[in-house]
Amino acid sequence: APVIQEEEESVPMLSVQPKGKQKGCAGCNRKIKDRYLLKALDKYWHEDCLKCACCDCRLGEVGSTLYTKANLILCRRDYLRLFGTTGNCAACSKLIPAFEMVMRARDNVYHLDCFACQLCNQRFCVGDKFFLKNNMILCQMDYEEGQLNGSFESQVQ
Repeated sequence: APVIQEEEESVPMLSVQPKGKQKGCAGCNRKIKDRYLLKALDKYWHEDCLKCACCDCRLGEVGSTLYTKANLILCRRDYLRLFGTTGNCAACSKLIPAFEMVMRARDNVYHLDCFACQLCNQRFCVGDKFFLKNNMILCQMDYEEGQLNGSFESQVQ
C-alpha cells in the first residue's frame, strides 16, 4: 500500500543554477534555463512551477513553507484548511477553520469576533482584563457585579 506522506518543508531558494547541465523542472518537465531555480522535495522547479495545488500561489517566496500530503503540494493555509484539526467556538458553537486566528481561555477556543463579554457584549482590547466564570466570558464590571449580588454562588464550577 502506498504510504501517505505528511511533510512540512521549508523551500530554499537556490541562488544560482549550478554551471553545467541544466536541470529539468519537476512541474513542467522542461529544462530550467532561468538563472534561479527552486529545490523542493529533492526535485528542481522553475519559480513559477512550484505552486499550491489548491490556490495556485507561488511557493518559492522567501521563507515560505510547503506541505505535501497525498501527492498534493500545498501552501500552509490550504494544508490547514484541508487537513488541519479544527475546533468549535465555545461561544457560538460553530466550527472554526484551522487557519483562522482564535482567542483561547483555559480549554476554550473562540472566533475573534465571538470573544466578548457574554452579558454586555463588550469587546476586549489588548491588556483588558476578562474573567471566565461558569464557562462564560465576562468583562471586569459584569464579573464584579455578579460577585456582589451573589449570582455566581449558586452555580458550582
